[in-house]
Amino acid sequence: MEKLKQHKITLFSGVMLALNSLIGSGWLFGAGTAAKVAGPAAIISWIIGAVIIISIALTYVELGAMFPESGGMSRYAQYSHGPLLGFIAAWANWISLITLVPMEAVASVQYMSSWPWSWANWTHHFISGGNITFLGMLVVFLFMVIFTLINFWSVKLMTRFTNLISVFKILLPTLTVIMLIVSGFHPINFGHNVQTFMPYGSRSIFEAAAVSGIIMSYDAFQTIINMGGEMVNPHKNIVRGVLISMLITAAIYIMLQVAFIGAIDPASLAKNGWHGVNFASPFADIAILLSLNWLAILLYMDAFVSPFGTGVAFVATASRALAAMTHTGHLPKWLGRLERRYMIPRFAMVADLILATILVNVFRNWSLLATVITGSTLIAYLTGPVTVISLRKMAPNLERPFAPHYMKWLAPFAFVVTGLAIYWTMWPTTVQVIFVIALGLPIYLYYECRYQKTNWHQQLKNSAWLICYMIFISVISYVGSEGFGGQNWVPYPFDFVIIIVVSLLFYFWAIHSRMPQVDPAAEKVNNRLKEK
Repeated sequence: MEKLKQHKITLFSGVMLALNSLIGSGWLFGAGTAAKVAGPAAIISWIIGAVIIISIALTYVELGAMFPESGGMSRYAQYSHGPLLGFIAAWANWISLITLVPMEAVASVQYMSSWPWSWANWTHHFISGGNITFLGMLVVFLFMVIFTLINFWSVKLMTRFTNLISVFKILLPTLTVIMLIVSGFHPINFGHNVQTFMPYGSRSIFEAAAVSGIIMSYDAFQTIINMGGEMVNPHKNIVRGVLISMLITAAIYIMLQVAFIGAIDPASLAKNGWHGVNFASPFADIAILLSLNWLAILLYMDAFVSPFGTGVAFVATASRALAAMTHTGHLPKWLGRLERRYMIPRFAMVADLILATILVNVFRNWSLLATVITGSTLIAYLTGPVTVISLRKMAPNLERPFAPHYMKWLAPFAFVVTGLAIYWTMWPTTVQVIFVIALGLPIYLYYECRYQKTNWHQQLKNSAWLICYMIFISVISYVGSEGFGGQNWVPYPFDFVIIIVVSLLFYFWAIHSRMPQVDPAAEKVNNRLKEK
């Protein structure tokens, strides 16, 4: 028993693992891109992103504490609405997770390609026209192999690696904030009225939240939930780990944005405006302009270390999500097989590596990969608020270590803001992401027709709300305001009003579409809490 406990993840290691996932390439690119889109109001974008993801996270915290199992986020929707909805949500979530692995590798290579030293000229060939070249692709693949190998040998090795890197990843952004504020902070950059603080209007705030990687930067809270089955005291530490890591991350990101805005040369802004802010390596370039060469060197190092650490963490998360999907019988069982000594899903890791390699060959730059991640993740997250309330109505007697009273209003709020955030990813991204998610349905149908005996009418009844909601979001994206890529038939902010009202209707339809009884597998996992 003691030997088994040695391989468990403590609260500290869980928080470090989450921070390692949360503080990745987003902090290196996000602040610069957001400032270019929204100016000083980008600060509000980071706050909005934090509010949206924390509200979603709290619904999953209740579910994660109820069902402490590895890859749990791939199964919750099935517990309340059956296998079809469960598969759609799990597939969408898994697509986002495996895309994160090559995205972090691409981020490292993209920063390497801008190294300013003469001895590093050979790295300049990694990127051409903003896209990864063949040579850069080889380096990306090498990084992904290393990410996988660090996870391949044991949970213990992976957590020791992430504990070490996470400390560096927290200290360097903090040091960057302090040095930029001390060395070259210009309060005038924040404007002197609403118009100068928000130079491109309120719409740009929401646009920045989605297209600058802000929402994606907060996304990794699920790392702790998906590793729940391997944590010490999961019924307590899942709650603590998610909240602690999310609050630390939000504070770091918001302060980084403040420091970035204050560090821009006012003369440059007067000449080119915020849309003219264009740095290949945002914080490193500013450090060089402020003659902080030692900080620039550290930032170029971190541009390698931060994405590298995040990639390692997401290999762990994605493999457990894929392994969990095999339990429903809609994917080959061997993908979920655990290695006996360390209880690690090695086959799932290898499958993820192959698919990640294919993805990075299709989507050859950081922003394209980030777009796929944001959209697919948010579609998967639509099921969290629905499942948590449905289970309260279906099975009020299940053990709930975390069951706040405010969930009854937080859940519909989380559903609505998730729908808005999907809309912010802009047309045609919405349709492209829905198409990628739809690619999983033939696999589901094959296994369902060959091996399962299922009531199709009941499955469609339980899942129709999500299918119809994705169609609605696609339509409103097309007819919505031009600022979000639409035809401007429904101008801003009336598009937001329509989405809020219709989303609430879909939310209540989704709750009403729950199964008559909770999935027996959910009760089995929940019973582990009662045995402790």
